[in-house]
Amino acid sequence: MRHLSWISIFRLGLVQLCLGAIVVLTTSTLNRLMVVELALPALLPGLLVGLHYAVQMSRPTWGYRSDTGGRRTRFIVLGMAALALGGFLAALGFVLMAQAFVPGLVLSILAYVMIGAGVGASGTSLLALLATATHPRRRAAAATITWLMMIFGIAVTATVVGRALDPYSPALLLKLVALVAVLAVTVTGLAVWGIEARHAGTIEPAAAALPLREGLAEIWAEPRARNFTLFIFLSMVAYFMQELILEPYAGLAFGLTPGQTTQLSGAQNGGVFFGMLTVGIAATGLRLGSLRAWVMAGCAGSAAALVTIAMAGQMAGGAAVIQPATMALGFFNGMFAVAAIGAMMALAGEGREAREGTRMGLWGGAQAIAAGLGGVLGAGAVDLARHFTDAANAFGMVFVAEAGLFLIATVMAAQIIEGRRRPAIGNLVPGE
Repeated sequence: MRHLSWISIFRLGLVQLCLGAIVVLTTSTLNRLMVVELALPALLPGLLVGLHYAVQMSRPTWGYRSDTGGRRTRFIVLGMAALALGGFLAALGFVLMAQAFVPGLVLSILAYVMIGAGVGASGTSLLALLATATHPRRRAAAATITWLMMIFGIAVTATVVGRALDPYSPALLLKLVALVAVLAVTVTGLAVWGIEARHAGTIEPAAAALPLREGLAEIWAEPRARNFTLFIFLSMVAYFMQELILEPYAGLAFGLTPGQTTQLSGAQNGGVFFGMLTVGIAATGLRLGSLRAWVMAGCAGSAAALVTIAMAGQMAGGAAVIQPATMALGFFNGMFAVAAIGAMMALAGEGREAREGTRMGLWGGAQAIAAGLGGVLGAGAVDLARHFTDAANAFGMVFVAEAGLFLIATVMAAQIIEGRRRPAIGNLVPGE
């Protein structure tokens, strides 16, 4: 049976990079422009982003179709095309809102549905291809590599587009988004070309499986799986609460331009990348610390960074603090995220019949719901608080509340995750 080479794994990681490049423009840049440039309630982009996460709850369906059809390349490329078109339509919808709000909103809703469907189809089929065609000893490393490449794509796109977007104009925004979209589809097509065909003997259409509802009910009855699901949900609500409000906060509280706040998002995701890399090197290569310790450190550090970001709005020189504090938030977020991935992999094979796929689906569903809910809660809370206080205080209160959730998640991790387990992120050294 022929398995993916390291080169093929890195090629497939380029698809994740492209996914992140488009998504960051819709969840960060357009969100900031709606709240600051158009002075719209933060809840509006929050609901739009929440919509794309809601559509991603169709991931089990896309996975089942690629499993039974045996043509994952098609879903990867067509999903990326839908995501790219949705990203461009989202930018066009924003530009249209300034002239005709209702038609622009309708177009934006359609665009975010396409974004969610594209991410679900392309991303799920990609992970299925990796899972079935990668040697078991390389699967964890392959997952880590592709995750890091996605974060790298987010950070680089946010930084480069942020610099190119100053001085801001609607025409420039459309050109930049269109360029990223075309590049993403092109790179994706080249990245997956011929890989599935060369591994046709490894990838076979799946047979009929246990009905999803039955499988989920059995797993939910397992105490460890159930408790871990609750931990993932709470921690991911905290993780995503700042996603839609950090850039508007920087624009309203410190007067940063659209390009500067987009670069701020790039700095945050750069921190995520290095946080993940740190855990990978320290925990796997140097064997430092337990899985539980890294999860707890990531959650507690994220809480401290959020409190610092909130305090920056109360300082005279807060503008100088916001970027390093945001990078620190990204670093600890990355540390927590990759350790949580390790916990998922460690627990996925436990319980009855070792239903790894169903367990990962359950936790993936919890993450998708938490991501959408966290974004909406953060944006809605800011809108509500701004009726009673100024922007800096309103955003600051939400950041502090988010820090509180991370501290609760820290306590939960101490009780749920076994200390002897290490992040299952694999050996990154090429070769068997």
